[in-house]
This record gives sequence, structure tokens and C-alpha cells, in this order.
Amino acid sequence: MRGKADLLLVFLFGAAFAALPVFALVPSLWGFAAASAVSYLADEALHVRSPGFVRRLAALQLDRTLRFAVRTVMLLALAQRMNAPDTVLITGLAVFCAHFAMVMLNSALHHAIRKRRMLPVAVRNLDMSGAGIPDQPPAYLSRRFLRKLLHLDLPAHAGLLTALAAGTTYPAYIGYTLTTGLAAAALLALLKQFRTARRMPGRDEMIREVNRQLAGHRPEVALYFSFASVSRDFMYQVNMWIETLEQLDRRPLIILREHASFRHLGRTRIPVVCVPKADDLAELELPDVRVVLYPGNAGKNVHMLRIAEAKHVFIGHGDSDKLASSNRVSKVYDEIWVAGRAGRDRYQRVRHAISDEAIVEVGRPQLAPIRLHTDHTPGPLPVVLYAPTWEGWSDDDCHTSLIPMGVTLVEKLLAQNVRVIYKPHPLTGRRSSAAADADRAIRAMLSADNEQREAAQAAARLAAALPRLKEIQARLDELAGRHGGDYTQQTRDARVPDRDDTAEWRVLHAEWHRIFWASRGMLRHNEILGQLPTLYECFNQADILISDVSSVVADFVAGLKPYVLTNAHDLPDEEFRAAYTTAGGAYLLDRACTRLPEILRSVREPHHDPMAPHRRTLKEYVLGPDRPTSMERFNTAVNALAERAEAEMTERRAARQDSPAIPLQRTDSADLVGRLDPAVSEPFRPRPPDVTVR
Repeated sequence: MRGKADLLLVFLFGAAFAALPVFALVPSLWGFAAASAVSYLADEALHVRSPGFVRRLAALQLDRTLRFAVRTVMLLALAQRMNAPDTVLITGLAVFCAHFAMVMLNSALHHAIRKRRMLPVAVRNLDMSGAGIPDQPPAYLSRRFLRKLLHLDLPAHAGLLTALAAGTTYPAYIGYTLTTGLAAAALLALLKQFRTARRMPGRDEMIREVNRQLAGHRPEVALYFSFASVSRDFMYQVNMWIETLEQLDRRPLIILREHASFRHLGRTRIPVVCVPKADDLAELELPDVRVVLYPGNAGKNVHMLRIAEAKHVFIGHGDSDKLASSNRVSKVYDEIWVAGRAGRDRYQRVRHAISDEAIVEVGRPQLAPIRLHTDHTPGPLPVVLYAPTWEGWSDDDCHTSLIPMGVTLVEKLLAQNVRVIYKPHPLTGRRSSAAADADRAIRAMLSADNEQREAAQAAARLAAALPRLKEIQARLDELAGRHGGDYTQQTRDARVPDRDDTAEWRVLHAEWHRIFWASRGMLRHNEILGQLPTLYECFNQADILISDVSSVVADFVAGLKPYVLTNAHDLPDEEFRAAYTTAGGAYLLDRACTRLPEILRSVREPHHDPMAPHRRTLKEYVLGPDRPTSMERFNTAVNALAERAEAEMTERRAARQDSPAIPLQRTDSADLVGRLDPAVSEPFRPRPPDVTVR
């Protein structure tokens, strides 16, 4: 429950359902009608406001269908208690049974259509007009179909109640006719859509068409992404690399493994294929791919690592001092690309597993939009960006400051008369209820403080800006390919982009951010919870960053602005800086936040900034030199590795042509064990079990 309003809805919902049998048995027509109306309205409101509560009801076998059936049974009981004619009761029972039967048939057809429309591959930015994919069913038949079908009982309910009140049977029969007719019409319309869905192309036909389109594009570099519980929150790992891929000399391709990631992918002109099943991925023909880039370590990466003709590179999704940035699992890749020398040094912790030659410093091409400290214009109040990381997958890897000190920190910031931009990690609160509670408390404090700061003027500005922001957002979604329809419909409508819309995208993107920040004013705190405004735009607004050990800090270093690392365990400064590379240019904040006033002097008095020279040194150490640019270094690394892969493949082909054919020999298990482990000099022979005779 999100608040008192939701609790009130739950109370009304429960009271209305409890009152239905009471009013049916009394009987009380008007009491039953009122309870039935409240139960309908409260049910619909809870679906919108508290879907979690509705899901819990379903887990208790009190799903929507059963709730509708309960209302129907109670209505018939009321009619019987009020001595309704037997013909009205029998006809009503038949109509309601037929209605529920047609709901069941509709559900079966929906599942059949959905199953037939499941494609082995979803595609964007390739011409799939020749695949023969039929159009999806219209929204009025496919979206929330169960909700709509069940509500077709309303005419019958209203007709029977009206008949009982008026003492005549005509309203009941009119309602019965409407319910039966509408349910039958919906069923017939869906049967037509089922016939259309049967024309869907088969798996082999679909994969052949995708391969034909890929053969025309001839991709040379592939970005491969998979995540077990992928959602919009994880897609920053891919979206941050899109613009970099678009600037490569070689033709790129994006390969995704989950439909959720396909749905939340950002704008790109790069061809995209989403292949959920490993067997279907193996059917894709990628003869020209020489470099495969991996922004994350995931189990499904092995399905792509099998391609021996390509070089496999772990590029990550950020540069931080967390253990994930120097994971020994990275040994499976041919190379590991890091931003600067700091990334190379982190892998020294696993130097027995990762060779120094496999590490390449390529910079961070994504950081180009970040403005330098010298180009920043301060506002009337210091702007503090608080961007804590999340709680991690386990307590051992928990780096978030939200739980131990987040609420205290924000309280102290508000006492210092600063403007706060609060941008928590997208996964905050997913695993820890304590982190979720702290997040809610911080947002409540910022909202309360905003009410005291130019509340009327801010509300007017926000209301005036909202229509234009929505208009721009809709166009940005359109340019990103996030139009209506399921992934099958998006594949059906996929085409090769006929023009470069990058310029329009950048203009609209910049306009959205300009309007957003202008509508917030110069005094209002901001809670940034969505994809827009972007993290880097928040960097450009801030005078100082407060964050935890994460890649956010490494990226913020690019602007050379002051930043603060939270030291929630109150480690000695020397020990903390020795443990975390990015602490080299940071102000360190203790758990009680007693250092905060002194730290803020670096913003209020720019000449009092003793960490400034350390930040300049740290920037080159973490992110690499400014020249050549990160994009140039990244592009050079891709070209060099692709040429190396091509040369090695040419050598292997030549060696196969020159070497004589070797007859295949049967290899027994003992020989195989000896080959896999050179230390095994004797073939393996099973020993008889020890037998003790008593």
C-alpha cells in the first residue's frame, strides 16, 4: 500500500464484497446495488493504484475471474430471494454461464495467437517487409482482453437489477441479449484474428530472411548483451555504447538475448537482432564478424564465445573500484578494454589469471558530453548531486551509503542551504528493504523542502512545461523505434533507416533538457528517477558530486569538478584512499557527515579547493590522456583487433590447405583424460571396489 488512499480502497473493496451476500439474503435491492457498484469501482481502482495487492489476491485464488463470478452468484441469489420469475432466473443462469464459457474460449484463442506470433528473432533497422509477418490483432481485442471481456456482464447485471426494481422482465432480457451478443461478437472477431495469425512464417523461414538481410549489411563488429533479469533499469549498460558504435569505421551489429532489452533499447541506426534461444542464435550467419564486444558478464555469453573466427572483448559498462571491474571471469575473453591505467592496475589483483598483454586502454568515449569545470556557470545556490549506488547482490558487496548515512546526509545538506539533485541507482531497493526505506525518506524530505521554496511559481512552471516535454518525449520514443505493438509487430514494421535522424535526435534531446531544467527553477530540489534527464546532464548541472564507490565517480572525474566519496565505515583516510583508486582526488565524508560544511567550502570558495590538482592527475590515470581522443583510441583498437582476427583466420585457412588430410580416429575416455591433463601419464583404469569380508 502506498498510502491512506490505497488502504481506504482496500477497506471499501473488502466491505463491498462482504456486504454482497448479506444484502442478497436480506434481501435489499438498493443495498446490493450500492455494494456491487462499490466493488466494481474499488476493484478497478486497485488495479491501477496497487497492482501488487491485486497480484497477492490472485495468489490466494481470489483472481479477477472469481471475483466476477462471486458477484454474479450473489446477484442470482438476490433475484431468487426477491421471487423473480423462474424464466428470468433460468435464462440469467444460462446467459452468465455462456458468458463465462466465451471468456474461456477467448482466453484460449489469445494464448494460441500469442504462441503463433512468437518469432525466433526480433529485428530492428533491417528490411523485414519480405518476411510475410501479418499485422497484430487490434488493441481493442488484444490489450487487457480479460478485463474487457469480464466487464461485458455489466448489461446483464444492470438489466436484472432494473427488472427487480421495476417489477417487469423486459430490462433483464435486454441486458441478457446485450451481454450475449457482445461476447459472441468479440469471440468471432478473435477467431478471424486467429486465422490471420496462422499465416505467420515458420522458424526456419524467419531465420533465413534475417540471414539474408544480415548478408546485405555484412556486420564486422557485434555488441552482445544478455542479463538474467533484464529490464529498463539494466539497459544503460547497452545504451551507453550505442553512439560509440555508430562512429566506428567498421559496420556494427547489436545482438540482444531478451525481449525486455529489445523493448528498452535506445535510439540507434545500427541493425539489431534479439535472439532469446541459443539454438536460434547458432543459426545466425555472421561470417564477417571479427570483433564481439561484451558490456557485461553473463552466463549466456558462452553462446557467443563459441565463435572461433572472432575476437571477444570485455568492454564493461563503467570504470569503478568494485570487484566487478577486475573479475577473473574476464579471462575467457581475448582482450579486456579499460579506460586508463587504473583499469589495468586493478587487474593486477588477478594477474595470475589475466595477462597484461590482454588489457588495452581505450578511454571512455561516452564522456564527451560532460562539460569541464571551467565551462560551468554556478547558480545562486550550490548544486549538490547525490548519486548513491545500489545495495548490490549480497551484503559482502554492499557499497551503498543510503542505508548507513543517506538520510543523515540529506538532512545535513538541507541545513546547509544547497540545492540537491538526487539520482539513486535504478536498482535501489530491489534487494534491501532498508535501502528502499531510506530512498523513500530522502524523497519525502526533498518534497517537503520544495514546498517551502517558491512552491506556487514552481508549480506553474512545471505545468506549463509538461505538454512540450511530453511532445518531445513522444518524438524521441518514435525516433528510438519504441512505437506501439509487440516485438513481432516491430519486427514486421522494421525497415532500413531511410535518413540520418541523428541531428533531429540531438536537437530534441537538448531542447528537452533545457526545458526541464528551466521549469525546475534555480532553487528547487530534483529527484531524478527516470532515463531523462541523463546522468551526464545531471553532471553538467552540479557543482559537486557526493557518491559511493562506483563508475559514477570515475565518469564525474572527466569534468574536473569537486567530488565526495562516502566513507560509511569511517576507515582512516589513508586506508580508504589506498583501497579505492578514485579516492585519490576525492573529499572523504564520514558517516556522521561532520566534514560536510568544510567540504562545501570547495564550492562556495572556489579558491579553497585543495583536491583540484589531485583530480587533474587522477583524471589521466583513470580515463587516459585527452589526446588522442577516446573515440579515436577505441576505433583504433577495434580496427587493430579485427585485422588481427582476419590475419589469423587467413593463416588457419592456409594451414588447412597445406596439411594432408588426417583420418578420424576414435578417442576413448582414457586418452581424452590424458590429453586434457598433461599431468596424467597413465591411462585411467577403474579400480575394483574395496571389499571387506566379515
